[in-house]
Amino acid sequence: MLALRLTRAARLAVQLRRLLVASASAGTGFLLLCALGHALTHPDAPGASSLRLAWCAAPLAATVYLAVAVARADPGTRPRPGLSAIGLGPGRLMAVSATTTALSAALGSVAALLGFLYLRGDLTGAPVDGAVSGVLALGQRLPAPAVVTLLAVVPAAASAAVALTLRPRDPRPAPSAGSRRYGRFGAYGWGAARETFGAYGRYGARLASASASASASASASASAPASASASASASASAQPAGGRPAGAAQADPSGALLTQASATLSPATTDGDGSAQDATGPAPVPPRSHTTLLPWGIAVLTAGLAVETYAGDTATRDAAPSAGVLLGWALATLGLALAGPGLTHLCGRLLQAVRPGALRLLAGRVLMEESHRIGRPLGVVCAVASAAYAAAALHDADATDFGPLSVIGAVVVAGCTVATLLTAAVEAKHARTDTTDALLRLGAPPTTLRAAAALRAGALLAVFGPLTLVVAQLASLPLAR
Repeated sequence: MLALRLTRAARLAVQLRRLLVASASAGTGFLLLCALGHALTHPDAPGASSLRLAWCAAPLAATVYLAVAVARADPGTRPRPGLSAIGLGPGRLMAVSATTTALSAALGSVAALLGFLYLRGDLTGAPVDGAVSGVLALGQRLPAPAVVTLLAVVPAAASAAVALTLRPRDPRPAPSAGSRRYGRFGAYGWGAARETFGAYGRYGARLASASASASASASASASAPASASASASASASAQPAGGRPAGAAQADPSGALLTQASATLSPATTDGDGSAQDATGPAPVPPRSHTTLLPWGIAVLTAGLAVETYAGDTATRDAAPSAGVLLGWALATLGLALAGPGLTHLCGRLLQAVRPGALRLLAGRVLMEESHRIGRPLGVVCAVASAAYAAAALHDADATDFGPLSVIGAVVVAGCTVATLLTAAVEAKHARTDTTDALLRLGAPPTTLRAAAALRAGALLAVFGPLTLVVAQLASLPLAR
């Protein structure tokens, strides 16, 4: 009930995105039903029917990918302060998102069933004649369990993917203050502050033992109060402003030595990169690097092209694309999706190279921060564009007619990938709203922000455009022979 209310009260943009999910689910469900109809019409060719069913995995994956992107960009199911008090915690909101996605996909599956029955003539009494009549199983009874199973695949897969993506993640527990930390070789102590170069060997930086220091100071204060006060005044004069006395130590109630600091270190130590770090607070979390998966993406892309080349060499010229070609395209798509964030991150770094100005710095920093959001959709779009280019080259070389079902599958895959990229771009724009408002308050002209956006788009096109052409040429070579 809550999912239905949120669906009804959503904004127009959210409703349009959910309508896209329903349309993609309808196209995928229709293709699955056509595969079932082909199997019923041609019982003596199970291999061809299985191949048709296997090729339905591409629109299914594209539909699920779009459903996950739409669920992540839905503002109505994001955690907000105070919702846990009324029972809408992260887990409940995740369940609401999964239910909303399942409802949208189920609506598309119902539309696919109605369209399939209409073409068969079960609703009007007159079947449709044409190229699709051979996959409609005309004059045969459709098995209800098979129809329900095929139509339930898209809603189940989409809701499961949304639940897995939006599942609550507990943050890592903060390390306790008494846990021992090891830094560089020879560093000693439990302190959270990092030591600068040469701090360990500086004169007076370390004490032999906290207990020995405590007993020596106690005996000195009992025997010569005047000398103790003089030494205290001398140490106070030698101490820098805001710093810690040379050789000072913190001890717990048991007398164990916890932290030692040098005479030149202040409570806010400075790292090698010049950033101040509080000695008592937690260390700042370094930014995530999105280039770690770039070598793996390149390796998977190379493996996919190799599998596709081998499958193209072993297949006959007049045969339909085999399962090996599908596997090769799937590996190539996975490789480009893995390499997409790294390539986007490198685009941002290249924009900031060689004495950049304010415009290039702004565009490069935004690309580096948004690489994890738009990198993978860009890689998937690159893979789909490469497959479309290879299919067009194959069509021009052999004059092959793809048929209406192939056109439907291509439209579903291409539409889902482009819609996913646009949804990710909108999500990234909403994520940097505070930064944009701050720049406008500081006096940055809106033309500068638009120029930075155009520069980012040009940099991505300059990197992913040639990559798409290269992958398309390599993928079309074994198929055109």
